[in-house]
Amino acid sequence: MDTTFNSKDLIKQLVKEQHFTSTTDVMNCMKEMFADVLQETLNAEMDDYLGFDKSQRRADSSQEKNYRNGSTKRTLKTQLGEVQINVPRDRNGEFESGIIGKYQRNADGLEERILSLYATGMSLNDIKDQIKQLYDVDISSELVSKITDKIMPIVTDWQNRPLDNYYPFVFMDAIHYKVREDHHIVTKASYVVLAINEEGMKEVLGIWVGASESSKYWTGVLNELKSRGVSKVSLFCVDGLTGFKEAIEAVYPTARVQRCIIHQIRNSTKFVSYKHIKEFMKNLKLVYQANTEEMALNQLSVFKEKWNKHYPSAVKSWEDNWDILSTYFDYPVEIRKVIYTTNIIEGLNRQFRKITKTKSSFPTDESLRKILYLAVEKISKKWTVRYRDWDKIMAQLRIMEE
Repeated sequence: MDTTFNSKDLIKQLVKEQHFTSTTDVMNCMKEMFADVLQETLNAEMDDYLGFDKSQRRADSSQEKNYRNGSTKRTLKTQLGEVQINVPRDRNGEFESGIIGKYQRNADGLEERILSLYATGMSLNDIKDQIKQLYDVDISSELVSKITDKIMPIVTDWQNRPLDNYYPFVFMDAIHYKVREDHHIVTKASYVVLAINEEGMKEVLGIWVGASESSKYWTGVLNELKSRGVSKVSLFCVDGLTGFKEAIEAVYPTARVQRCIIHQIRNSTKFVSYKHIKEFMKNLKLVYQANTEEMALNQLSVFKEKWNKHYPSAVKSWEDNWDILSTYFDYPVEIRKVIYTTNIIEGLNRQFRKITKTKSSFPTDESLRKILYLAVEKISKKWTVRYRDWDKIMAQLRIMEE
């Protein structure tokens, strides 16, 4: 209580002395106070390091002498603007401040602000202009790039972190971007793995940037998940990539596979004429919305008899992939709602696209990984609620797997 009272008294005294006439006057005063407090903190750190303050002499003159040796002027960029400080030096050149790094030129959360702007998809030049408008601080695009590069070790640690032993459901999909490579712009796939963990919470297990999407690359991703600790997955939900099923079976032979029904419907209706689409979809719904697999197969026979002469490839696609399209019929309704589509990961990819829409291409793979990691950090903060009826889902899953 006394501290609060004294602080208010100091502020009142300051206001009386300064005669502020605008918010700019207040900000300038705060800027000067920030510099003064920071300067005193640095001086106190030096006192503590040497063991005596500036006005004292050491009693033991036989000790190896180390003493103050002037200071170095430094300009710090802060959210209050640029401030000038004098960083104290010692004779032996060993003193390092704990509050201001040896080569630090940005303070007061400015780097965090730059990273948060970068995570929204803003370009380096836009961030530079924004910082100038907000804080009247001049920074270069190169400095913004260096600041964002500082998180690459964090990105690497996150990508290599140990994972849980078991995930009930894992969703896999890829999103494609233009990346500069060997002086050419090429299309690369960002492989995204999103899981629902045992607590019923969404968790991004990793993001890989590689060549165009292939089952061979996905096999490598799955092997990496296994090496990071994932020994069991109940069910994988995937799109229609050829070889996906074989890649999963090679690494996780006991896991079930569900091909996304929404992807399958899109592929089936791609070449259906406008005059047929309404009736075509009405008949197709009777297949994938059936209560049991037996009923679904009966409806598929009816569907084939009616539409095979018009759209044989659409019918054949359902028949050829029925083993991984029909997996969800083996599960209760609560689980079916979770696994019949990859919409959960497509929703994540839509948010990625929203953040990266201003980027026509990326200069390196690292720059793409960097912005997708920051996007995951931002998006996952909103994942605070677990799946509905999760306890019931897990109870049913355990009984089925026994």
